[in-house]
Amino acid sequence: VTEHRSDLEDLHLYATPREQRFRRFASLEFEGQLYMTPYDFIQAVTSDEPKHAKKWRSLSKQELNQILMETPPVWKGSSKLFRNLNERGVISYTEYLFLLCILTKPHAGFRIAFNMFDTDGNEMVDKKEFLVLQEIFRKKNEKREKRGDEEKRAMLRLQLYGYHTPTNSVLKTEGEDLVPRSYWDTLRRSTSQALFSDLAERADDFSSSLSDTTLLVHFFGKKGKAELNFEDFYRFMDNLQTEVLEIEFLSYSNGMNTISEEDFAHILLRYTNVENTSSYLENMRCSIPEEKGITFEEFRSFFQFLNNLEDFTIAMQMYNFASRSIGQDEFKRAVYVATGVKLSPHLVNTVFKIFDVDRDDQLSYKEFIGIMKDRLNRGFR
Repeated sequence: VTEHRSDLEDLHLYATPREQRFRRFASLEFEGQLYMTPYDFIQAVTSDEPKHAKKWRSLSKQELNQILMETPPVWKGSSKLFRNLNERGVISYTEYLFLLCILTKPHAGFRIAFNMFDTDGNEMVDKKEFLVLQEIFRKKNEKREKRGDEEKRAMLRLQLYGYHTPTNSVLKTEGEDLVPRSYWDTLRRSTSQALFSDLAERADDFSSSLSDTTLLVHFFGKKGKAELNFEDFYRFMDNLQTEVLEIEFLSYSNGMNTISEEDFAHILLRYTNVENTSSYLENMRCSIPEEKGITFEEFRSFFQFLNNLEDFTIAMQMYNFASRSIGQDEFKRAVYVATGVKLSPHLVNTVFKIFDVDRDDQLSYKEFIGIMKDRLNRGFR
C-alpha cells in the first residue's frame, strides 16, 4: 500500500500546473478516477492551499449513487448551489476545467458556449452533446503531456480522465500548436470543426465508460434524458460566477455590507505574478487615508469588467495610439464602451490609487492589464 501511495505521489511530477492543483484539492476517488466535491472546487478557486491535507476517500458505487440521487435539478439552481451541496457532489477533472472557463468569461460568451454544445441547432443541449467536452479536453491534455515514464503517464490519465491509454485522435489537427491555447480557445476551436465531425457521433462510445457526475445529473436529470435550454445554462453560469465572488467578498467583510479598500486590493492582487504587493498597498493607503468601503455590487461589477478584459484592452490601445493619457474619466468611459459595465467613481478612484505608482492620477495601463490578466486566470495564464 505504501509503495502504491508513493507511485501516486510521484505522478505529481508528470502533471501540468492545472492537473497538480486539481489533484491537490480533490478528495474523492471512484474506480481509480479522482473527483472534487463542490466544497473542494470552491476551495481551489478561492484559497492558495487546501485547508487540510487531502487524502483521497474511495467511494463505493452505492455511496456515489446516493450522492447523485440528492442532486437538485437545474431549475432549482441558485448562487448557493455549491455551498449547499458542500461535500455531497462529484466533479471530474474535465468539468473542473469547464467551470474555470465559466469563471473567466463575459456573459456574452455564455451564448457562444451554449451554441458550441448545441450541435444540431435545436436550441437545446442533450447529455450526448455536452459529453463531447470530455473528449475535447482529453485531446488537449494529450498534446500537453510531459514526456517521461509512459506507465506513470497512463496512471495519471486514469486518475484525471478515467481511461488507461490515449484515445485515438478523432479531431483533425493542424500540426502541433505552437502557441499554448486556453481551454476556452480549445473548446471554441475544436467544436467549430464541422459540428464535431464524427466526434459527436462517437460520443456514445467514450461516454459509456464514464460515471455520472453531479453536473451531468444537475443538467440532464437522473436518467440523463432531460435537455438543457439556454436560459437554464445561462442562469447556472451566472450563479456560479456570483457564488465565487460572494465567497471571496464574505471572507473579508466580517458580516458587514462592505470590505475595505485595502481588502479589495488584496483580493485583486491574489493569484498574480506581483511579488512585492506591499508597495501597491502602501501606495493606496497614502492616497486613500479615509476608508469608505467597497460594496458587493461594486465588487461584482469590477469582476464582470475583468471578464471582458480583452475588449477593454483594445479600447485602451486606441487611447494609447492617439497619445492620450489615461485619466479616471477616460478609464471609466473605456470600461463602459468596451464592456457595458458602469463602475462607480469611488471604485475607479480606488483602482487608480492602487496602480497609479507615480501618483500623477494617470493609469499605468500596460502594467494594470498584465497584472489583471494573471488575476483573471487565477495564476494559470
